[in-house]
Amino acid sequence: MKHVCVLGNGQLGRMLRQAGEPLGIAVYPVGLDAEPEAVPFAQSVITAEIERWPETPLTRELARHNAFVNRDVFPIIADRLTQKQLFDKLGLPTAPWQLLASREEWATVFASPGNLAIVKRRVGGYDGRGQWRLRSEETHLLPDECYGECIVEQGINFTGEVSLVGARGRDGSMVFYPLTHNLHQDGILRTSVVFPQANAEQQRQAEEMLCAIMHELNYVGVMAMECFITPAGLLINELAPRVHNSGHWTQNGASISQFELHLRAIVDLPLPQPVVNAPSVMINLIGTALNYAWLKLPLVHLHWYDKDVREGRKLGHLNLNDSDTDRLSASLEALIPLLPPEYTSGIAWAQSKLSR
Repeated sequence: MKHVCVLGNGQLGRMLRQAGEPLGIAVYPVGLDAEPEAVPFAQSVITAEIERWPETPLTRELARHNAFVNRDVFPIIADRLTQKQLFDKLGLPTAPWQLLASREEWATVFASPGNLAIVKRRVGGYDGRGQWRLRSEETHLLPDECYGECIVEQGINFTGEVSLVGARGRDGSMVFYPLTHNLHQDGILRTSVVFPQANAEQQRQAEEMLCAIMHELNYVGVMAMECFITPAGLLINELAPRVHNSGHWTQNGASISQFELHLRAIVDLPLPQPVVNAPSVMINLIGTALNYAWLKLPLVHLHWYDKDVREGRKLGHLNLNDSDTDRLSASLEALIPLLPPEYTSGIAWAQSKLSR
C-alpha cells in the first residue's frame, strides 16, 4: 500500500483521501498543528492542499522531507509577486501589473488606459479577501499597511472566466481536462460549466501556457490556472498548485477525477488522458445548510464537507452531468426552489451556457 500525507485537513484533503481509497492509497490529511510524531510521514509521499502555511513543529519537519512533492514550488506560487514574475519570465500574457510599494506609484498605475486598479495582497487572501477594486479617486481607501505588501493590476475588460486543470507526471508527461467556464460573485466561485469539447483555440493556448509553467517549475501533480477571456486571447489571472474548486466537477463528470489524477501523479501511477463524455455543472454551496431534498433530483451528486454552517463559507458542492443538455437544464431549474434566492442568477448563467 502507498501512503500519502496531505498538509492541511480541509475539504480538499478529505476528497483526496476519498479518492485514494479505491486505489489502495492511504491518504492522511493532517492539520498544521499536529504533533510530528503522530503523523506517519516517514514512509509517505507529502503533498499539500494549501499554498502557504505558518511555521509549526510539523511544517518544519516536513520542510526537510525529501518526499515533499513540489516543496520548493509552493513559495513561488503562494506569493503573487513571484508568480507574476514567473509569467513575465516565460513571456505569458497576464494583466499589466506592478508592485505597489508606495502611494507615489498611483500616478504610474493610472497613467495607463482605464480607471480601475485591482490591488491584491502578495500572500494570503482568497475568495475575494485581501483584494480591492479601486478607481483613481478611491486610492485613499487602501490601508497604509498594504504598501509594499501588495501588487496592483490594471482592470481588464473580459468577456468570461475559464480555468484549466491539468496534471504533470514525474516523467514530464501531461494531461488536461477541457476548459471550465466559471462564474464568480464577490470573488467566490459560485458555478462552473464544462463541455467535452472546449473552444479549440482557447484550449490550445491554455494548455501551452500551463505546460510552460509546469515544465519550468518541474511540477508534479495537479495544477489549476485561472484565465480571463479577452478579444486578444486568454490572460492568466492566477495559479493554484493543487487540486482546485473549479475542477470539482471531475468527480462525477470525468473518467478520472482531479483528486485521483493528483494522487496518480505524485505516487507515479499511470496518467492517461481523462475521458469527458458529457457536459457538467458544479454549484458551490456557500453558507447554505444541508438539504437532502436536493437528492430528489436524479442528476444531483451531493458532496458535503461536514463543516459548521457559516455565512460565506464553502460547505459543499453539487455536481450534475448529462449528455442531454435540455435534461441537465431542467434539473437546474428544479433546483432553484430548493436553494436560497442568491443561487438563482448562477443557475440562470449555467443554463445560458448550456443553451448555446
